[in-house]
This record gives sequence, C-alpha cells and structure tokens, in this order.
Amino acid sequence: MVRSRPGANRPDAHAALDPFDPAAFRDMDSSDSRGTILVVLHQEHSTPGRFGTLLAARGYRLDLRRPRFGDPLPETLAEHAGMIVFGGPMSANDADDWIRREVDFIGVALTEDKPFLGICLGAQMLARYLGHRVCPHPQGRVECGYYPIQPTEHGQRLCECPFPRQVYQWHREGFDLPYGATLLAKGQDFEAQAFRFGRAAYGFQFHPEVTFAMMCRWTLSGADRMAMPGARPRHRHLEGWFRHDRAVARWSGAFLKNWLRSGTASLSE
Repeated sequence: MVRSRPGANRPDAHAALDPFDPAAFRDMDSSDSRGTILVVLHQEHSTPGRFGTLLAARGYRLDLRRPRFGDPLPETLAEHAGMIVFGGPMSANDADDWIRREVDFIGVALTEDKPFLGICLGAQMLARYLGHRVCPHPQGRVECGYYPIQPTEHGQRLCECPFPRQVYQWHREGFDLPYGATLLAKGQDFEAQAFRFGRAAYGFQFHPEVTFAMMCRWTLSGADRMAMPGARPRHRHLEGWFRHDRAVARWSGAFLKNWLRSGTASLSE
C-alpha cells in the first residue's frame, strides 16, 4: 500500500515525491532472474527505503536481517540473488562482534560473485574488508544534506541514466579508495563517493535510497548532526529533495537494473 505524502496536492508534487520511476525497469526483459535479496539493516526501525520499493516492484523478495539485534547471517548467499548493507549511526571501526561478523561476511558475497551493494556504513564496511581505512575528516567536517559530486568517466558509463550530480549525505566518516577498485564518483571533503570492486561489488558513500519520509525522520531525530562543521541546515535538506530527488530516483532504477545482472554478466564498459 502506498500512503499519501506531505504536499501531495501541490502542483507537480506527485511527480517530485514519487519514490521511484517504474519506467526505469520497463526494458528489463523476461529472462532477468528473480530471487531473494539479503538486506542488512542497523537500527530497529530502519527500512531499505526507495531501493526496497524498487526491488519489491520487480518481484524480488527482501530477506531483512538486523545482526545488531541478534539476527544471524546465512552461511552462504547461494539462495540469494544479491546483498545490500545499509547505513547506521555506528562506525565500521567499532569493536562490536556483530560489526566484525558483517565485515567478514562481505567476503562471502565477493567469493561467490554475488551482486553486493554497501551504502554509507555498508560502503565503509566494504572498504574495511578490502583493507583500507575508514576515518573522520581531518578538520572534523561532515556531510549532512545535499552535496555536489563529480562522476568519473567510469561512473558515467555505469548505466544508461546520467549519474546524479547532487546527492544526499549523512555521514561523519569516509574512506580511501580501496586498492584495485574503480572510482565512480568523487566529492570535495570526502573524495571517494562511489566505487566498484570487481564485477559485482559497489560502495556508495551517499544515500540514493532515502525517501522524503526518511529524510524528515533523520533531520528530526539527528538534529544535533546539523550543528557540525559542514552540515546543511534542515530547511536545505527538504528543499534539496524537491530539487534533486527526481534525478536520483531515475538513476537509482537504472543502476539497480544493471546491478541485479552484475553477478552473471559484465556491465557495459
């Protein structure tokens, strides 16, 4: 069921607020496999947001697990079509056993050549698994709100939709580009914003999955974050969503279409 959203009666609000663009999947042929996506979340009430909606719309089942609260990870991804690790307020450097287990489990996805996607904390975990550091900005700056990023030539060829130039961020730490990885997009304060490792593993520092409802919750529950150096004030988060989310939504659908195939067929170079 799709619930109504704030501003639904405003002119053009429906188009701006749509969490995804179903047209992004219309040219996916019937030979595309369906299956179950392992979704790893890190807070009690977290959701996979737009990406969950997109995947469910294509007929994929979502296997939601929260290792932080005791959910076990599978021994193998043989019964899964791919894996997404989402963000959270903790650090990939924390010593908790469940964080170590999640980082180690990334090796299962890489070994089995399954499509893997890490978003924010998930991307930092992927960087940690690949042997590279995750750390705060040297001047204590954060990215909280919409920020410009610059796609590389490889990023522009990632899918048929242009890489978004303004993306939503919510993080205090970043990572170096792992050795052997391909940089897909870079930023100013945190250079490595998106990368690919091998054929099927991706890390995004930004949050393409965020919905307007998620943004409203984050900016209220995490209001202290917006007082940190480099953060945007709350009103600019909400304004930015109306200005930039349509491009992010279209790109998200196009990216997921290719990502779902990446474990069995090479992406266009």
